[in-house]
Amino acid sequence: MPPLVKICGLSTPETVDAAIRLGATHIGLVHYEPSPRHVDLKTAAALRQRAGGKVKVALLLVNASQQVTGEVLSAVRPDIVQFHGNETPQWLAAVKRLVPAEVWKAVGLKDAGTLERIRQFEGAADRILFDAPAAALPGGTGTRFDWSLLKGHRHTIDWGVAGGLTPANVAQAIAETGAPLVDVSSGVESAPGVKDMDKIAAFLKAVGRC
Repeated sequence: MPPLVKICGLSTPETVDAAIRLGATHIGLVHYEPSPRHVDLKTAAALRQRAGGKVKVALLLVNASQQVTGEVLSAVRPDIVQFHGNETPQWLAAVKRLVPAEVWKAVGLKDAGTLERIRQFEGAADRILFDAPAAALPGGTGTRFDWSLLKGHRHTIDWGVAGGLTPANVAQAIAETGAPLVDVSSGVESAPGVKDMDKIAAFLKAVGRC
């Protein structure tokens, strides 16, 4: 089976429909105001409903307060809550106990030491999403990390690869890392926050899901 595919940063009904029609297994909604892909709660809830159980819906949060996290998860009710900031294993474990959703943690993969440090998330995160180290914004920057860092690594938590993936390089990323899930955002856009249907199709075709 080809890897699972998450198309992240969707913000319109048309792009949600396209991702589902073209074969994505997951979609991501970003609730983080500095991001060009930010969607407010009303929009996120509507897009989550539009997905209609056809794909898993992830809601991305970055260093959100306890109050905001509770309000967002109650309003949107995602299948997955994806933390993309400096959230601790203790915070993830608390959310996992209280919310009927998968908990994912995005981690900027800098070096082999990062792979050792993520063991602290065992039991707290359902999936680790390896991304490029954070720059001005956490994620969605179009920057890739050194895939060779994952070669031969024995994973103890379900995982996936993000960061700088495009229709042109995703097959190589899968071949080099063996990723069971790939996550794309800026790599299928025509401008920051503007998804390109043709690029989404090309990405899914390159993975083998279109």
